[in-house]
Amino acid sequence: MIEKEFNQDKLYSSVVHFYVDKKGYSLEKANQIAQKVVKRETAKRTCKNPNCGHMLEDHIRNVDTCLARDCNCRKFYKA
Repeated sequence: MIEKEFNQDKLYSSVVHFYVDKKGYSLEKANQIAQKVVKRETAKRTCKNPNCGHMLEDHIRNVDTCLARDCNCRKFYKA
């Protein structure tokens, strides 16, 4: 199974709109929160193998194989 592509801009926009519209935060505070959320989610979806570093959508989960052309990564590392 190939993971759906992670869209950082869409996540950032939705977080900012949520905190401004629903929570009543200032735009500056909402932007700070959105930056932290996007950074955390990007780190979560990045392979921790020092030789790889590709995103989760570049790996086939069932086969544990990286789809990047010149990468010898055999497993997506989460830790």
